[in-house]
Amino acid sequence: QVQLVESGGGSVQTGGSLRLSCAASGYPYTVDYMGWFRQAPGKEREGVACDYMRYSRPDYANSVKGRFTISQDNAKNTVYLQMNNLRPEDTAIYYCAADLYHGGCLGGKYHYWGQGTQVTVSS
Repeated sequence: QVQLVESGGGSVQTGGSLRLSCAASGYPYTVDYMGWFRQAPGKEREGVACDYMRYSRPDYANSVKGRFTISQDNAKNTVYLQMNNLRPEDTAIYYCAADLYHGGCLGGKYHYWGQGTQVTVSS
Protein backbone atom coordinates (compact mmCIF):
# COMPACT_ATOMS: atom_id res chain seq x y z
CA GLN A 1 0.00 0.00 0.00
CA VAL A 2 1.44 3.34 -1.07
CA GLN A 3 1.49 6.09 1.51
CA LEU A 4 2.72 9.67 1.37
CA VAL A 5 3.78 11.15 4.68
CA GLU A 6 4.26 14.90 4.84
CA SER A 7 5.92 16.97 7.52
CA GLY A 8 7.30 20.43 8.09
CA GLY A 9 4.32 22.75 8.02
CA GLY A 10 3.81 25.48 10.59
CA SER A 11 3.36 29.17 11.21
CA VAL A 12 5.85 31.87 10.30
CA GLN A 13 5.90 35.59 9.77
CA THR A 14 6.24 37.28 6.41
CA GLY A 15 9.72 36.73 5.05
CA GLY A 16 10.25 33.54 7.00
CA SER A 17 11.12 30.07 5.75
CA LEU A 18 9.78 26.57 6.07
CA ARG A 19 10.85 23.22 4.65
CA LEU A 20 8.30 20.57 3.79
CA SER A 21 9.14 16.90 3.37
CA CYS A 22 7.19 14.10 1.73
CA ALA A 23 8.21 10.47 1.84
CA ALA A 24 6.49 7.90 -0.36
CA SER A 25 6.47 4.43 1.10
CA GLY A 26 5.24 1.16 -0.33
CA TYR A 27 6.64 1.74 -3.82
CA PRO A 28 8.46 -1.19 -5.41
CA TYR A 29 10.29 1.17 -7.77
CA THR A 30 11.35 4.79 -8.11
CA VAL A 31 8.41 7.12 -8.46
CA ASP A 32 8.42 9.05 -11.72
CA TYR A 33 6.99 12.42 -10.71
CA MET A 34 6.29 13.95 -7.33
CA GLY A 35 4.82 17.34 -6.71
CA TRP A 36 3.54 19.86 -4.22
CA PHE A 37 0.13 21.44 -4.43
CA ARG A 38 -1.69 23.85 -2.16
CA GLN A 39 -5.22 24.89 -1.44
CA ALA A 40 -6.17 28.08 0.33
CA PRO A 41 -9.64 28.61 1.87
CA GLY A 42 -12.17 29.35 -0.83
CA LYS A 43 -9.73 28.69 -3.65
CA GLU A 44 -9.03 25.81 -5.97
CA ARG A 45 -6.05 23.59 -5.49
CA GLU A 46 -3.03 24.75 -7.46
CA GLY A 47 0.27 23.21 -8.43
CA VAL A 48 3.25 24.77 -6.66
CA ALA A 49 6.27 22.73 -7.69
CA CYS A 50 7.03 19.32 -9.12
CA ASP A 51 9.99 17.28 -10.24
CA TYR A 52 10.91 14.23 -12.26
CA MET A 53 12.43 11.82 -9.78
CA ARG A 54 14.76 9.93 -12.10
CA TYR A 55 16.71 13.08 -12.77
CA SER A 56 15.97 16.58 -11.62
CA ARG A 57 13.75 18.55 -13.96
CA PRO A 58 11.76 20.87 -11.70
CA ASP A 59 8.82 23.05 -12.62
CA TYR A 60 7.35 25.86 -10.56
CA ALA A 61 4.26 27.99 -10.46
CA ASN A 62 5.05 31.58 -11.42
CA SER A 63 3.93 32.79 -8.01
CA VAL A 64 6.71 30.88 -6.22
CA LYS A 65 9.59 31.04 -8.70
CA GLY A 66 12.73 32.35 -7.04
CA ARG A 67 11.34 31.71 -3.55
CA PHE A 68 10.57 27.99 -3.43
CA THR A 69 12.91 25.14 -4.31
CA ILE A 70 11.94 21.53 -4.80
CA SER A 71 14.58 18.89 -4.24
CA GLN A 72 14.60 15.13 -4.07
CA ASP A 73 16.17 12.00 -2.76
CA ASN A 74 15.03 9.51 -5.34
CA ALA A 75 16.62 6.57 -3.54
CA LYS A 76 14.18 7.26 -0.72
CA ASN A 77 11.25 8.39 -2.89
CA THR A 78 11.33 11.62 -0.90
CA VAL A 79 10.75 15.14 -2.09
CA TYR A 80 11.33 18.40 -0.24
CA LEU A 81 10.02 21.90 -0.67
CA GLN A 82 12.17 24.70 0.69
CA MET A 83 10.03 27.81 1.00
CA ASN A 84 11.80 31.12 1.52
CA ASN A 85 10.57 34.70 1.70
CA LEU A 86 7.09 33.49 2.56
CA ARG A 87 4.14 35.79 2.06
CA PRO A 88 0.65 35.81 3.57
CA GLU A 89 -0.73 34.67 0.22
CA ASP A 90 1.27 31.46 0.58
CA THR A 91 -1.00 30.46 3.46
CA ALA A 92 -2.68 27.19 2.52
CA ILE A 93 -2.78 23.48 3.12
CA TYR A 94 0.09 21.95 1.19
CA TYR A 95 -0.30 18.50 -0.31
CA CYS A 96 2.26 16.12 -1.68
CA ALA A 97 1.39 14.02 -4.72
CA ALA A 98 3.08 11.10 -6.44
CA ASP A 99 2.79 8.97 -9.55
CA LEU A 100 1.58 11.26 -12.32
CA TYR A 101 -0.72 9.50 -14.79
CA HIS A 102 -2.17 12.29 -16.89
CA GLY A 103 -1.08 15.74 -17.98
CA GLY A 104 1.86 17.88 -16.98
CA CYS A 105 3.41 17.58 -13.55
CA LEU A 106 2.14 20.92 -12.24
CA GLY A 107 -1.46 20.58 -13.38
CA GLY A 108 -1.87 16.90 -14.05
CA LYS A 109 -3.45 14.04 -12.20
CA TYR A 110 -1.67 11.93 -9.64
CA HIS A 111 -2.54 8.58 -8.20
CA TYR A 112 -1.46 9.24 -4.64
CA TRP A 113 -1.88 12.16 -2.26
CA GLY A 114 -0.69 13.00 1.20
CA GLN A 115 -2.90 14.13 4.03
CA GLY A 116 -1.79 17.75 3.78
CA THR A 117 0.14 20.04 6.08
CA GLN A 118 -0.88 23.55 7.08
CA VAL A 119 1.34 26.50 6.27
CA THR A 120 0.33 29.83 7.79
CA VAL A 121 2.15 33.08 7.06
CA SER A 122 1.25 36.10 9.13
CA SER A 123 1.94 39.70 8.24
